[in-house]
Amino acid sequence: MTLALPLWFETASLAVLVLIIAGDLALAFKRPHVPSMKESSLWVAFYVSLALVFALVMVLMADTRHAGEFLAGWLTEYSLSIDNLFVFVLIMSRFAVPRQLQQEVLMVGIVIALVLRGVFILLGAELIANFSWIFYIFGAFLLFTAAQQAFSKHAEGEGTENAVERWMRRRIRVSPDFDGAKLMTSVGGKRMFTPMLMVFIAIGTTDLLFAIDSIPAIFGITQSAFIVFTANIFALMGLRQLYFLLGGLLDRLEYLKYGIAFILAFIGVKLVLHALHVNELPFVNGGQPVAWAPEIDTWASLAVIVAAMVAATAASLLARRLRRG
Repeated sequence: MTLALPLWFETASLAVLVLIIAGDLALAFKRPHVPSMKESSLWVAFYVSLALVFALVMVLMADTRHAGEFLAGWLTEYSLSIDNLFVFVLIMSRFAVPRQLQQEVLMVGIVIALVLRGVFILLGAELIANFSWIFYIFGAFLLFTAAQQAFSKHAEGEGTENAVERWMRRRIRVSPDFDGAKLMTSVGGKRMFTPMLMVFIAIGTTDLLFAIDSIPAIFGITQSAFIVFTANIFALMGLRQLYFLLGGLLDRLEYLKYGIAFILAFIGVKLVLHALHVNELPFVNGGQPVAWAPEIDTWASLAVIVAAMVAATAASLLARRLRRG
């Protein structure tokens, strides 16, 4: 028998997690600095431990199925968040953001990501509740995204602006230099925006694209809006410290994108199989569920996700070691 999580637990958990995010945000703006390796390591370890403790509490409050779905969803979103860091690195480099300001930029990016993902989670949950065929679309989208991920290069985004950035540059004046974390400054007696505004626009549009990718991925693991949202929050927690901890290591994980592509493709296939299993489309099997379509359980999904990330990381480090002789 599958138990449900108590409403008070869901409400209290979301309240506590929002407070933690708010505290981290306040700390970043109150003490702007470049975290040391030790400080970053401790914070990342704290947030990872917090996620594991949360999964254990879910076992005590409900059952292992809820905990398994949370862990699989968290690891999927965490891997996509690390992929997001690749793009953040390129954005910081392209705009030459001073290192002491990067912490504030990352926190703004994380807040934007939380808001966007919250909106997409609510929309996704509503669509799933009313239209079971949406799983076909989610599955096809993830398979397409996986192919893009596998055959594109992160470096392609470096030195280029997206359409939103180009549109803004044609309509506003941007100063050549930063003025701390300010969005506006005076140059020669004229008020104009600083490059920080363009950085936030680039981060925001990037977050939008990643939200579009990540939400269908986690709905392929669980249909619980609570688990989807908490997995996303935990995945974004500590992302700021992880950015400084990994540093140049991101460039060394050359095969990480293939691991992420495999995860997205796997979840895409899982979504299509689930869509067939609950099929209601009249032109597919006469509107009846497809009996032969297997359901991939949560623990199998968790095993595949962990194996893909471990294999991609190990392959990246091994390839680098072999090239160095």
